[in-house]
Amino acid sequence: MSLTDCEREDAGASFLRDAAAVRDRLYPRRPFCSVLTFGCQQNEADSEKLRGMALEMGYQLTDSPEKADLILINTCAIREHAELKVLSIIGGYKHLREKNPELIIGVCGCMAAERHRAEQLKMRYPQVSFVLEPGELSMLASRVLTALSGKRSFLYTDPADFPHPTEGLPQKRIGGHRAWVSIMYGCNNFCTYCIVPYVRGREKSRPSEAVIAEVRELVCSGVKDITLLGQNVNSYRSDCDFADLLARLAEIPGDFLLRFMTSHPKDVSPALISVVGSCPKVAPHFHLPLQSGSDAVLKKMNRHYDTEGYLATVRALREAREGISITSDIIVGFPGETDADFEATLSLVREVGFDMIYSFIYSPRKGTPAAEYPGPVPSEVAHERMNRLLAAADESARLRALPYAGRICRVLVDSPSRDGRAGIMSGRTDTGKLVHFSTGNETVGRFASVKIERAEAFALYGTEMP
Repeated sequence: MSLTDCEREDAGASFLRDAAAVRDRLYPRRPFCSVLTFGCQQNEADSEKLRGMALEMGYQLTDSPEKADLILINTCAIREHAELKVLSIIGGYKHLREKNPELIIGVCGCMAAERHRAEQLKMRYPQVSFVLEPGELSMLASRVLTALSGKRSFLYTDPADFPHPTEGLPQKRIGGHRAWVSIMYGCNNFCTYCIVPYVRGREKSRPSEAVIAEVRELVCSGVKDITLLGQNVNSYRSDCDFADLLARLAEIPGDFLLRFMTSHPKDVSPALISVVGSCPKVAPHFHLPLQSGSDAVLKKMNRHYDTEGYLATVRALREAREGISITSDIIVGFPGETDADFEATLSLVREVGFDMIYSFIYSPRKGTPAAEYPGPVPSEVAHERMNRLLAAADESARLRALPYAGRICRVLVDSPSRDGRAGIMSGRTDTGKLVHFSTGNETVGRFASVKIERAEAFALYGTEMP
């Protein structure tokens, strides 16, 4: 579903109106705002909007919460551990409020969309001034204005009714030569372990012309690596589908790469595979979450594909694009997972040969169906399985990296090496692999030709070619 022109105009216009009122209240001061981000790339992109809106309201940005007059905490709700960490941090801010009674603390993001968490923040954390759900970013200035009046805001909107208005909102990007671009919001998949559809609402896609205009502007500003974001980018639907959008973006003039995440295996179309295979500006890297190698577990997860279909997609991707890297997510210890189920996962990991795996031990999330499933896997069993999975993933990554030795790869230069050695820079290949290389040119944000001399599982080492 796409936003109407009226909705897009209302988002930016209503925010700018309220932002002007905030500036009037703050004048002539220029207070500070600190934005803390937890969770996924979508949260990182949302935080860029929070920073942009803070600047528009008259705040200066600071990385120091101790210095701030407005603290915005953009939260994640995927795992309870992440929520408990945020609550601990918020609890620690009580002393900041005592030092500065005018301090405004806003809790934003997915945690704010959980009714029980919002109620908990209201009752037990008096230092919190307001909550702001993911689909209500344009209401930030209104919430701040209310807080400046000495009132707290704990309004709750059912995520299913989120309008997701974001067009026209200012952004303050911090990625330099890399950038995130949200192309859609929400999720319709309802995997049984996942809280996202309940806190981010149903899928709504941005108009293609808005996405194309944003990417074109980024390319003109010198951005070299652009990642399109959505909970399931494959289900993007506006005046075109995702494959068509990707192809149209690849036609924009300039020297840049397009990436995207996250993809759902059930929605990888032949058209999308064709675009990935035929467009040089689309990075040869596909993140394809597997979650489990057991068909029985996949069915309990409500993933709507089986291992045969997943393997067919992998084969099609590798046939379409030589050297493509494929990464994945896997959950260990899902309720009812048997030894045989886990062995099936290990077998499939070895068969596919992933370049990298992001693995997680299952954590029940209140409000999801899987939290009520019988047959919890004992912690010690889950950890033993995780160790075995990590060993298999490491070996898979090592084998996928070995052929890079001796090649000349294009590398987007990100930063000096973290170990501080002079003349050593770090960056990533088009396939997403980390490279450390020696060079006489320490300019960041450029493409370099690097001869790979040594390949390890998760890093390549080389020298820049003249």
